[in-house]
Amino acid sequence: MATDKKFTVAGISKLNGEYKVRFANDIMRIKVLAKHGHEDIRLADLEGEFTKLDAARAILALEDFADATAQATITEYIEDNTPKAKAAPAPKATAKAAPKAKAVKAAKVTEDEDAPF
Repeated sequence: MATDKKFTVAGISKLNGEYKVRFANDIMRIKVLAKHGHEDIRLADLEGEFTKLDAARAILALEDFADATAQATITEYIEDNTPKAKAAPAPKATAKAAPKAKAVKAAKVTEDEDAPF
């Protein structure tokens, strides 16, 4: 994430049929969300300040968010925003080309031409 902001309130709300995880620093955020058409607004005061990812993990365990919809919404947020572990770069396989065979000149025969084979 691009920010290190901390939040003391987190929860979920429904807007236009879609649930999303919400973050705030004041529980009165409920009024603003309701004014803008949000439904099923559930926010919880957190014990301390948390980053968005840590706040989402904290509310995941709360009883108010135990229903399937809330669990799915929060879990999806956590999965989408968890930093991906960078895979260790695979060692580059250097395929060495087989050395080209050198052309061998025919050796001069110094034997007598009359010698039997």
